[in-house]
Amino acid sequence: MTEAGHVPETGGVAEAGRGGGPGAGGAAGVGGASKVGSVAETGGGGWRRLAGRSPWASGVKSLAVVVGAVAGVVRFLAGRDWPFWGVVGVCAGVAVLIVAGAAAYDVLRLRAARWRLTPERLELRSGVTTRRHRSVPRDRVRSVDLRADPVRRMFGLTVVKVGTGEQAGDDTELVLDSLGRREAESLRRVLLHQSEPTERADKTSVDKTSVDKTSVDKTRADGLLADGTRADGLLADGTRADGLVAELRWSWLRYAPLSVWTFTGAAVVLGALYKALDAFGLKKVTGRLAAGVWDWVVTLPLLAVPVLLAANLLVGVLGAGLLFAESWGGYRLEREPGRLRVRRGLLTSRSLTLEERRLRGVEISEPLLLRLGGGARVRTVATGLSTSGGDESEDASTLTPPLPRALAMRIAALVAGAGLPALTPHPPAARRRRIVRAVVTALVTALVTALVTALAAVLTRALVTPPLPGPATGVAGGAAPVDGRMNGQVAGWLNGRGDGQVIGWLDGGVGDLVWSWVWVLPVMVLAFGLWLAVAGAASLGHALSSRHLVIRRGAVARRTVALERRGIAGWTITESYFQRRAGLLTVRATTAAGKGHYEVVDVGHGDGLDLADRAVPGLLAPFLSRRTAGRRR
Repeated sequence: MTEAGHVPETGGVAEAGRGGGPGAGGAAGVGGASKVGSVAETGGGGWRRLAGRSPWASGVKSLAVVVGAVAGVVRFLAGRDWPFWGVVGVCAGVAVLIVAGAAAYDVLRLRAARWRLTPERLELRSGVTTRRHRSVPRDRVRSVDLRADPVRRMFGLTVVKVGTGEQAGDDTELVLDSLGRREAESLRRVLLHQSEPTERADKTSVDKTSVDKTSVDKTRADGLLADGTRADGLLADGTRADGLVAELRWSWLRYAPLSVWTFTGAAVVLGALYKALDAFGLKKVTGRLAAGVWDWVVTLPLLAVPVLLAANLLVGVLGAGLLFAESWGGYRLEREPGRLRVRRGLLTSRSLTLEERRLRGVEISEPLLLRLGGGARVRTVATGLSTSGGDESEDASTLTPPLPRALAMRIAALVAGAGLPALTPHPPAARRRRIVRAVVTALVTALVTALVTALAAVLTRALVTPPLPGPATGVAGGAAPVDGRMNGQVAGWLNGRGDGQVIGWLDGGVGDLVWSWVWVLPVMVLAFGLWLAVAGAASLGHALSSRHLVIRRGAVARRTVALERRGIAGWTITESYFQRRAGLLTVRATTAAGKGHYEVVDVGHGDGLDLADRAVPGLLAPFLSRRTAGRRR
């Protein structure tokens, strides 16, 4: 393995415990922020309070806890012969205590919290029991995320999350919970006002133009539309156009069910409903309902199974549609001078602003079902953006909902600032390697299946063979083929408790049918493995343009990443034993953005090294020279 690199850019959040000073930057002014509304109106040394309406919102949100607590109290007192009004009084007292406790804690939190914006830093002091002083350099601000759930929207509040370039740990954002809506919007503009990137944007603004037009389907591979205009969002003089990039079309709702959650959503809903009913003391009801459904399936399987599958699919499709509407309702992707802004959310509104100079590329994600339906998603590769597991709707790097692939390609080209070039396929050895892996996996599965089947057959014959008379069984005669005591106990248990049904099942045609169907497993593994090998090899590709290294891989979830060459911090070259025999290697580009590294898998040996050397000239050359010299020696 060969590694090469240089130190990547980083951002930071400074922290101090109780008694820490106010930090760098002074206390009074806001510098360039003086033109932006109420944020500049500071007093008391520049420290400001959070919104005073927050305790009311906390009290309303605590009602969700009240419901569960009241259900538990009712269940506890129901079997103790309490009078009705006594139960009502206890429940009312519990509700008041919970709401008052939540509001009181929020009051204490607000009394301890102060924030201020100086010409150099955004600072926050917080903590009820443990005091914290956090400080974010303004030049390290990567993104500003504004979020308001339905309760906060009712009180005119917004949570502000300021993202930095840190990648390690979960506590990498400075959170102001909560500010008034106008104050939050003013702070967003102030934090991103001082940086007017010269590399990727200019001050020219044009009329709002959406890329969601019928001409998008006419995008050609050379990055031009049918009318000859640029597909990368640049004007004739090479500058960037500001305005509306895309907005929601409800026809995109057809892509919402193209997810695995559509087929598993009903099980999740049933599990949550079962727990909720159990909390209300209705476990017996759910048990009887489950038993009735099972009896129906056993009695009428040809009718019950299709009906249940259809109901599961219907619930999944409905849930996917509702989730899409809630997450992406009101979606707008806009370009402001030097920034990208995503606004979305039907109930919980969200506004994320990202500086374009923090972008290091763009990613087009095509999961299998979405790809089969002709859709894709667009995500950014940027520094300082947090992710939320596998939830695409909560991932801060997600720029678009599921939408037509042609439109996703156009948006990706516009965000990246250049059209995506045609990809170079990987050598046939990459496909052979995957096919061999699939065949070996199927052979191993067949071997394990054979061993399990043979062992099951031996155990079956041992169990169903009656003990022969002999000393071990206490009967005069020949010897037993197995330990008479054990055989007699097992046979007695089977005959005494199962009435011979288990023995009949093992020794009859049902057992033979089961053993014969076991061999379907290796066949299925082989078929799936071959498909995975062919599809994975077909997805492999790479290209190098004047600005980007483009990588594509993935069979089940295909991803195309356009990574800026200037954002590559280093290279890692790896060769396994089998790759070396096939003349392949894996080239990993290390970056401070996105997931931290992106791999060109199973590329030809010479092509991979040449690709890395040309992508960042001079970075890999010393290592290539040393390796060549070492081989000559």
